[in-house]
Amino acid sequence: MKNSQGGFTLVEIAIVLVIIGLLLGGVLKGQELITQAKIRNVANDLNGMSAAVYGYQDRYKKFPGDDNDAAARWTNPATVSGDGNGAVGAAGQATVIDCAGAGANGENCRFWQHLRLSGFVGGDSGSWLAPQNAAGGILQAQNGALGLAALTICSTNLSGKIANAIDAQFDDGKPNTGQVRGTSNAAALATAPTETAYVDDGSTVYVVCKTL
Repeated sequence: MKNSQGGFTLVEIAIVLVIIGLLLGGVLKGQELITQAKIRNVANDLNGMSAAVYGYQDRYKKFPGDDNDAAARWTNPATVSGDGNGAVGAAGQATVIDCAGAGANGENCRFWQHLRLSGFVGGDSGSWLAPQNAAGGILQAQNGALGLAALTICSTNLSGKIANAIDAQFDDGKPNTGQVRGTSNAAALATAPTETAYVDDGSTVYVVCKTL
């Protein structure tokens, strides 16, 4: 009596394996395209901030956030002026600032309100909340960071691959040297980083800062 149960032929198995391979290849390619889009967006953020700050300086002769004429210039919505000392916030800011909380009236957060009111950054003109980046983090403006001096823009929550690509695009690709630096310790922005390379392990995230 013949066995009525038939197995898969080698041809059928080969076809299934090819289909699985194509699906996996498509998923991996899609993930890479998403990562490359995030890298471009983060890089555009940093370039855009440079253009916005220089444009504001050219028009008002002051840094956004530090502008001590902002409240008189924009009375509706209510605007908080800076102290006009030529720096955005105090030097040595060590952590990411919560612009929705205690830091809302500080120059680091009013930086964004002044840029929005002047039209150099999009969004609600009365808002002082820091804009989000493509990686789910935020942008932060501060007076020096990671051993860098002067006005610095930091982008948070970046994977090792994105952080390395941004650093390499603008600078030397090393987190502890150059005009672009990074750290995996978001509570240590006031000190120069000690890490010598970015780690892409799927869990470590970085703050990358660039001077303008």
